[in-house]
Amino acid sequence: MLQDIAIIELKYNTFIERAAATKSVWGLKSKTGWANSNSNDDEEISVIPFWSDRAYAKACARDDWNRYLPVEILLAEFLESWCVEMAEENVLVGANWDARMFGKESPALEVALDILNLLKASNTAIVFKNYSSVDDFIANINELPDDL
Repeated sequence: MLQDIAIIELKYNTFIERAAATKSVWGLKSKTGWANSNSNDDEEISVIPFWSDRAYAKACARDDWNRYLPVEILLAEFLESWCVEMAEENVLVGANWDARMFGKESPALEVALDILNLLKASNTAIVFKNYSSVDDFIANINELPDDL
């Protein structure tokens, strides 16, 4: 069990680091929409998986998702649109899941903050539509109610 936890954390940290470095994430999309699943912890909570690399996403395009294709999402859009809207709808992020749907499920704003804090620590700028800077985005998230 401890090994599973360590693997999940490693995959999550890889997701955060690669997303910040490449300024993009990957999702799986079909003609009917984006791949999603139910939480392993609570069937009533939805999870949308994202991957840090195209190859990881492509490896999961099988079984129920065999008609899905990897699609790149620019990091600014992922943070501003996806993460904020997912938080409002109580949808979790599945980060770097493997083909067995094994991986961490995290609140979207937690994922956003982890990426934003890494961008800030590495002094990496990113252009947002709704925020003037990484610091502005972080401050905005920190001002949100805890139930988001």
